[in-house]
Amino acid sequence: MGSITTRDGITLHYQDWGPCAGPVVLLSHGWPLNADSLESQALHLAQRGFRVVAHDRRGHGRSCQPWDGHDMDHYADDLAALVEALDLRGISLFGVSAGGGEVARYVGRHGTARIARLGLIAAVTPLLLRMPDNPRGLPMAAFDALRAASLDNRAQLYSDLASGPFYGFNRAGAAASQALIDRFVLQGLQAGHKAAYDGIAAFGQTDFRRDLVHFDRPTLVLHGDDDQMVPVDGASRAAEALGPQAVLRVYAGAPHGLTETHKQRLNQDMLAFLQG
Repeated sequence: MGSITTRDGITLHYQDWGPCAGPVVLLSHGWPLNADSLESQALHLAQRGFRVVAHDRRGHGRSCQPWDGHDMDHYADDLAALVEALDLRGISLFGVSAGGGEVARYVGRHGTARIARLGLIAAVTPLLLRMPDNPRGLPMAAFDALRAASLDNRAQLYSDLASGPFYGFNRAGAAASQALIDRFVLQGLQAGHKAAYDGIAAFGQTDFRRDLVHFDRPTLVLHGDDDQMVPVDGASRAAEALGPQAVLRVYAGAPHGLTETHKQRLNQDMLAFLQG
């Protein structure tokens, strides 16, 4: 574990697992969680010879909680600061959920000179918000409801998300894991209230379509077809626009939190992609 300081004075916590000389995998987590949410993927890959780096986004987890800068431009620039501070090269860069937006904006702002492969997992790309030219998106009312619930009782919001749509525990026959629910709530409450509140607009209302144009590396796109948070039809199925370098795999019955519910298959697919 370590930390870096960005140009605007933000301290970012990061984890650095596996052999220092191994091929680099960089993981970007979802909202409102932190790097610990991807520890299953980090452990799996580090045990197989990869150097795995994962940071807590500004305002989340163990990183600094500034008042402002909770938008995709700052997130991407923070990611670039981490890459430069650790002098990472030949990176396989994966983003999960909101982290997928961070990855896309990083590519749009900083290019792919240090990137070997890209991965989008249950990602919010290309645009989650419904607009005239994006009719499959979610209505603004959905994000307004999240903001209202966050202000009213964000602990309850996180509990409702984790016990319901995030892991698909609201589906008939689903066996809910109280431990996973508690873990989600704990990580969510580690994020600053302002950071988590502003993050709703960052992941929900940011347009990444121009960023995706710059994806010129092999790209793995993974998504569940029962994702109630980021519906696959408006998100990863649009990855076809990334061209022949993109491989889309849709997991039947998988929810948004597939990094836990389908982690064995996901870990195997990530490893195969990295070794391919």
